[in-house]
Amino acid sequence: MSAGLLDSARTFVAGLISLGHTRLELLGVEMREEMARLTTTLLGGLAVLALAVLGVAFGALAIVIAVPEERRVLATLLVAAGFVVAAAIVGAFVRSAARRKPRAFDASLAEMSRDYQAIKP
Repeated sequence: MSAGLLDSARTFVAGLISLGHTRLELLGVEMREEMARLTTTLLGGLAVLALAVLGVAFGALAIVIAVPEERRVLATLLVAAGFVVAAAIVGAFVRSAARRKPRAFDASLAEMSRDYQAIKP
């Protein structure tokens, strides 16, 4: 009787270790995916930002130079106001995108929840 109980306990512990191993592997895969996504997003965002700043700066300079000299101050103020409005729109978009992002490690948490529900008496 004692040997059967010991074997049963060993089998149970081995199952738990195997389950934990699988969950940790899934967590590691999700961490790598999250880091790859974050790196790509940051590098792409920086490239877009640098190119957009250069394009907008040269465009604004061209507008200010194209306007007659007596209206250049007004043109400069309007271009600056346009930049402020664009910054507000981009800020709202970034905030919206940050709120839509799925929760990190969602698959691991869902699997752990299913495991808990299956084990719970």
